[in-house]
Amino acid sequence: MATLREIRGRITGVKNTQKITKAMKMVAAAKLRRAQDAIMSTRPYARKLGELLRHLVTEVEPGINPLLTPREVKKVALVVVTADRGLCGAFNGNIIKAAVNHVQEQYASFMEVDHGLRLVTVGKKGFDYFNKRDYELYSKHVGIFHGLDFSRAREIIHELTEGYLSGEFDKVVVIYNEFKSVIQQRIIIEQLLPIPPEETAQTDDLKSLAQVEYIYEPSSKEIINALVPRHLNFQMWRILLESNAAEQGARMAAMDNATENAKELISDLTLSFNKARQASITKELLEIVSGAEALKKAG
Repeated sequence: MATLREIRGRITGVKNTQKITKAMKMVAAAKLRRAQDAIMSTRPYARKLGELLRHLVTEVEPGINPLLTPREVKKVALVVVTADRGLCGAFNGNIIKAAVNHVQEQYASFMEVDHGLRLVTVGKKGFDYFNKRDYELYSKHVGIFHGLDFSRAREIIHELTEGYLSGEFDKVVVIYNEFKSVIQQRIIIEQLLPIPPEETAQTDDLKSLAQVEYIYEPSSKEIINALVPRHLNFQMWRILLESNAAEQGARMAAMDNATENAKELISDLTLSFNKARQASITKELLEIVSGAEALKKAG
């Protein structure tokens, strides 16, 4: 049985841990509010930008822009967006597991070919995992979520578009966590390059948009060529913001659970401490009574 000193030390240690997890929960909550504001203001612009691009594509000839033109897929780049830090529950584990499963289901044959499948890791946790295993890394982007900036999204897109245009890969797929709520994130796998024709283009809203005739200046082609890089930059920016908000939500929930678990553990340890203390006091009383009885008999 643990001594009173050992139990008291454990209680002190758990209380200190509880203070840390509670503070981390508060920090994550503050970051989450800012991240939520950023993603909620970004989504409408990203959606309208995509609608405008899809409308323009219907007005011009196919193949007007190489980033819009599909080709035979022989090489694939998979962008895996994780966090730079842990202590956020299953956030990183789920996205890594989903990426591994997606590779096994869709691109297992590509891994048998030189440069057939290459990974672009965004976030330190993804890099640490895939760098130690049998995956070919094309590039890594770590530390970008500390002071997240739009320039980092442009940097990633520039690297991907250069690789796509030069033939380094024929398709770019990104996998990330989409923010749904504080306690819920959804893993999204979507094609980034070539820019795919969206299924949502068949909705009533976009059908009505397509029926509207616009006059574009200087021309549809020039606007598309200017809009495509802007669209890609902003989609990557949205993905980074989604992942950041989802990470903060996951960390807030994980630290809240850790704080509650620490509270329960402190309660259990306190009960054990009181039982041990009671047993110690009872033992001392028995020793005193036994000593007194021995003195009586001796006198």
